[in-house]
Amino acid sequence: MSEGITTSCYIVASILFILSLGGLSDQEKARRGNFYGIIGMILAVGATLFNASVGNFHIIAIVIVIGAVIGALLAARVKMTAMPELVAMLHSFVGLAAVLVGFGTFLDTSHPLSGAEKAIHDVEIYLGILIGAVTFTGSVVAFGKLSGKIGGRPLLLPARHLLNILILIACILLGVMFVQAGSIDAGMMPLAIMTVLALLFGIHMVAAIGGADMPVVISMLNSYSGWAAAATGFMLSNDLLIVTGALVGSSGAILSIIMCRAMNRKFLSVILGGFGTKKATKSADGEEQGEAVAITAADTSELLNNSKSLVIVPGYGMAVAQAQQAVASMTQKLRDQGVNVRFAIHPVAGRMPGHMNVLLAEAKLPYDIVLEMEEINDDFPETDVVMVIGANDIVNPSAEDEPDSPIAGMPVLQVWNAKEVIVLKRSMATGYAGVENPLFFKENTRMLFGDAKASIDEVVSGL
Repeated sequence: MSEGITTSCYIVASILFILSLGGLSDQEKARRGNFYGIIGMILAVGATLFNASVGNFHIIAIVIVIGAVIGALLAARVKMTAMPELVAMLHSFVGLAAVLVGFGTFLDTSHPLSGAEKAIHDVEIYLGILIGAVTFTGSVVAFGKLSGKIGGRPLLLPARHLLNILILIACILLGVMFVQAGSIDAGMMPLAIMTVLALLFGIHMVAAIGGADMPVVISMLNSYSGWAAAATGFMLSNDLLIVTGALVGSSGAILSIIMCRAMNRKFLSVILGGFGTKKATKSADGEEQGEAVAITAADTSELLNNSKSLVIVPGYGMAVAQAQQAVASMTQKLRDQGVNVRFAIHPVAGRMPGHMNVLLAEAKLPYDIVLEMEEINDDFPETDVVMVIGANDIVNPSAEDEPDSPIAGMPVLQVWNAKEVIVLKRSMATGYAGVENPLFFKENTRMLFGDAKASIDEVVSGL
C-alpha cells in the first residue's frame, strides 16, 4: 500500500473517530457513534498493517488473535457493575504500551538523528514514557479501589504535596540529563530512574484521592491515556495516533472538568487528594440523628398506586442488584396507570460517568423521561414520591447542611423536598464517600430494606 493511500485512510479514520465522539454525546445516537468508531479503528489498523514498512505478519497475526480472544472473553463475561474497573484496567494497558514503545524507540538505532531533530525526538520519548508510566500505575490503583481490592479511603502520607513537588523537580532534571546524553548508555540511566519515579507517582496520586472522587479519576486517567497515545504518535511519526490521542486526551480533560463542576470541586484539588480527606461523622454535632422507619413492599405498592408523580433516583446499588429490568417493568406499569414517572440522574451516580444512563438504556427506558440533576431538582417539591434505588452520597443533605462534611458543597439531588421518599438499600451502611446520610432519618423517608431487584419485583406484583 502506497504512502498516499495510507495517509488517505488515516484521514478518513480520523473523521470517523470525530463522528464517533459526536455520536456518543447523545443517547439516541450512541449506537451509531460506536459503529463509526469500530469502522474507523478497522480502517486504521488495516492501513497500518498493509503499510510498506511493516513486516513479520505471522507474528503480528498471532498476537492479534491472542489479544482478540482474551478481549472478547473478558468483554462477554464482565458485568455492568464491573464496567468502571474494566475501563480503568484498559487505561493501564494504554499507559504500559506507551512505556514499552518509548523504550523500544529509544533503543532503535536504525534511524540515527542529530542536532535539534534528535533533541525533539528525545523529548517525545521522555514525555511519552513519563505520561504512560503515571497512567499505568494510576489506573491499576483505580482498578483496585473500584473493585474493592483497595480501600476507598485516601492514603494521606506526611508532606504528600512536598513529595509530589520533589518528584516533579526530579523528573525535570532527569529530563534535561536525558536530552543532553550523547549515547544510549548515558541516556538509559536518567530514563530508567524517571520511569520508576513516574510509576511511584501514579500510585501515590490515585491512592491519595478519596473514593467519592473515583468517577473523576476515571475520566482523568482516560485523558492521560489519550496524551500518552499522542506522545507515542509523535515518537512513531504516526499522524493518526497523534490525532486520536489528542481527541481522547482533550475529551477526557473536558469531562473531568465538567464532573468537578458538578461536584463543586476544583480539578487540581481533586488530583492532589484535597477532597475526601476529612473523617466522616455521624452528624454535624456528633450525636445520633434518629431512627430510620422501615416500609414493606406491599405498603410501597399502595403508596405508588395512590400517587400521581414518581421520580426514580438510580445509584450503584441498582447496578449491583441488576434491577434495571425490574425498574423498567415497574415504570411501564405505573405509566399505564397514568403516573408521571421520571428518572433523576446525578452526574457522578455510579462509579463512572454515564453509568446509570447505560443501565437505563439497556432496559430500553425512554430517553425523554431520563433527566439530569439541573433539569429536575426544582420539581421535587411538587413530586408525590421519590424512589431512591441504591444511591447514597448523591442524595445526602449533609452536602448542603454540614460545612465540615467531606462532601460539603457537592451539588446533590434534593429528594427530601418531595412529599414521600422511599429508599431501597440492603442495610444502613454509608456510601462510597463513607459519610452517614441524614436523609434516612427524615420524617418523610421510609426505608425498604433488601435486594433492590427482589424488592421491586414485589412492588410490581402489588401494583
